[in-house]
Order: sequence, then C-alpha cells, then structure tokens
Amino acid sequence: MEADKIGALPGQPNGVDFNHYSGYVTVDSKAGRALFYYFAESPDKSSTKPLVLWLNGGPGCSSLIGAMMELGPFRINNDGKTLFRNDYAWNNVANVIFLESPAGVGFSYSNTSSDYHHIGDKSTAKDAYTFLVNWLERFPQYKTRDFYITGESYAGHYVPQLAYTILLNNKNANQTLINLKGIAVGNGWIDDRTGYLGRYDYLWTHALNSDETNKGIHAYCHHFNDKDPNECDDFQSKSYVEQGDIDGYNIYAPLCPLDFSSSIKNSNDSVNSFDPCSDYYMISYLNRPEVQTALHAGVAKWHKCSYSIFGWTDSPASILPIFKNLMATGLRVWLYSGDVDSVVPITSTRYAINELKLPLKTAWRAWSTDNQVGGYVEEYEGLTLVTVRDAGHLVPSYQPARSLTMISSFLLGLLPPP
Repeated sequence: MEADKIGALPGQPNGVDFNHYSGYVTVDSKAGRALFYYFAESPDKSSTKPLVLWLNGGPGCSSLIGAMMELGPFRINNDGKTLFRNDYAWNNVANVIFLESPAGVGFSYSNTSSDYHHIGDKSTAKDAYTFLVNWLERFPQYKTRDFYITGESYAGHYVPQLAYTILLNNKNANQTLINLKGIAVGNGWIDDRTGYLGRYDYLWTHALNSDETNKGIHAYCHHFNDKDPNECDDFQSKSYVEQGDIDGYNIYAPLCPLDFSSSIKNSNDSVNSFDPCSDYYMISYLNRPEVQTALHAGVAKWHKCSYSIFGWTDSPASILPIFKNLMATGLRVWLYSGDVDSVVPITSTRYAINELKLPLKTAWRAWSTDNQVGGYVEEYEGLTLVTVRDAGHLVPSYQPARSLTMISSFLLGLLPPP
C-alpha cells in the first residue's frame, strides 16, 4: 500500500489534504496481466466513508477520464501541465478507485499479446473481480467497508456484470466477502434495441433529425442488427448526416476549435465551465514522463481509448436480465442520465426501464441543488431513475455540483432533495 502512495502529482495545487495512491494489481501472474488504478481517499474522515469503484465505458476507454475530467479530485489546466482542485469531486463523500480495465486500456497491460484478441464482457468482469480481491489484500482496512460500483456509458455492461460476479463469488465460503451495497450507472448502454430506438427518438424530439428520417427508422428498424432490411441502415446514415457537426455527447456544447492552442486562455480554468478541449489537456498531461513516474505507471504512450484491443468477443444484446437478478437481491440500483446527451440519451434509459415493467413507488418530481432544479427523479420498485439537467454524457464534467448531490443521495440511500 505505501509503495503505491503518490508523493505529489506534477503541477498539483497547494493544500492537497487527502492521500492518493496508484499502481498495478496483477490479475493473472501466468499471463503477466496487470490492471492500473488510481485511488483518491476522502479528505474528511475517510475511515467512515464508503468505497466506490468508478468505471468508464468504451468498451476500451480509460477510467482516468473519470479521474481527470469528471469526478476526480483534480482537473487539468489548459497548459496540459498543471492541475486545479475539483471542489465537487466524489471523494468528498467516498473513497474512490478509478480502474483502467480491461488489460490493454490506458496503463493496464498484459505480457501475453494474444490476450488483446480475446477480450470481452466475461473476461473483463472476471479480471475486475480478481483486481478487487487482490486490491483489498493491499488495502485491508477497506475489506469490510460498504462498497458501491459506479460508471457510465458501456459501463452499463461492466457495472452490473461485475456486481453479479461479486454476488456469485460471495456465496463461496473461502472467497473474500465484498460488501457490495449498490450500483449507479450514468447514461448507460444496457439494451441494444431500446438504446438505438431511444437515440433516434431523442435526435428527432430535439430538432436534430427530420420527420421523414424518424418515420423511416420506425418503419424499417425493429432489431437494430442484421435482421433489419437495408433501408434501416440508410435511414440511420441519414440521421447521422442530418445532425451536422455537433458534439453528440452534449448537443448544446461548443466543439473544441481545430487550432485549440490559439484559444488557450491565460486564466486557470473553473470547474464550473467545462472546456471542450479538456481531452487534449488530459492526453498531454498523462503522457508527461514525470507524471507517469509520479503515478507509478509503466512508461507508455497513454491513449484515452485503447488501440491495443482487437475485436470484442462477447457483448450481450441486453443486460436487463442481469439488472432483474440484481434487483431481486435487494441491491440498490440507480440509473442516472445527463439530459443533453444524444449518444446514450435519457430516452434510451426510459425505454429500457419500461421493458422491466416495474411498479412505480415515487412519482416523477424535480430535485434541487443550490435552489435550482438539478434534474428529475422517479423511483420504481427496485430501481431509481435520476436525470441531471443540462448534463452531457459525462455527467460530472458538465454539472459537477449536481452530480455530487446526486451521488451523495445515492450513497445515503435517499432520493435527491426536492
């Protein structure tokens, strides 16, 4: 544990009042496969706070996106060299692990190159579970702590699959018991058919697609796989062209200018206004040799999403059966959704929930942060839906204060405040 402790990150601001750690945990010693993590403890009474795992999606994208652009304790300034504090970081209310998974993503690796050709949902869940068991040996004080899994996008697969794997292994008498209490998935891809249908209906209702294109999709696209006629593909292509050059992950956000260096501001960035060029600052920062050294990372070219993984071997068309299983165990299950994301939009999440046909417990209502409507909440038997107003696909990037209110409520087992 002490070997993984970070002395200081290059360019970090003064007054860092929490411990943070990073390094590798071996998940298969024979193959030489190891996963990289960054762990930020809570600055305030960390021993009383729960443990939260964060997973970004892709598949094949790094959870350091979550750490450096979304919910982590720092954001990167536009110089790509220095950091500033995120006042709304989730480690205010929890101890947060960011895991780069599977091997081949970010700094995570395998010494057996054939591993990169045989990666899919099953192997990802298995390795993430092994990571947790081994990580808890390194940080034994967290073994009995309440544990939650969170993530976004394709983590709509990762999060429930890992939760299911944990519950299965917890039945094993000689296994480490992981004290899993709940899962929260943001703008999660959980069901292919409702996912695509929700996307195209969102584009149409948000004035990004024509009536004709939407009608065509409803007429020809029933499965969103190779069972559909060619016309379905044609209308999907039309839908893409019609929206023009916008950021699908936040339909109202500006794009990063092509020559973003000319737009660099002198002042330090604010956590309340998300810079559309943040990707570039993060890539620049994480590829600095002194940063990689401070993180105890194997010196490598760090990519936001992996170029090492060739093909994805298994990905079920729907994760809804797993959600049903998890809900049956009494696990806390939240689906939250930034409402200006068109890639995995709120409509997709609502259509997927409708497939479950759950009784309603608490009717749709607004919730608030700082005397402003932060979004809307609806509670079903076994599942809670929360929207985050004016947030894109990466909810904490665009609405840090609202996302902190949302996740604090989730961890307390309360609906967000009215």
